[in-house]
Amino acid sequence: MSAPIVVHGLSPSGGRRVTINGQIVGLAHTDNDLVEFLRRAGLDDAWDLLDDPHWIEWSGGRAHRYEAA
Repeated sequence: MSAPIVVHGLSPSGGRRVTINGQIVGLAHTDNDLVEFLRRAGLDDAWDLLDDPHWIEWSGGRAHRYEAA
């Protein structure tokens, strides 16, 4: 089973698209942005999930990196 949350590869202009269950929820430029998207989706313990591969897949780049490619 793949993770329900995917932080996609770096955008050429910076930031990473975030999807939850296949739905785009925004473009994160920091971990704070990512946590806010998860909080809005009802995941109040979002900080604890950032490095949990059962919840979040960091695709196409290193985890926690958002600068322009």
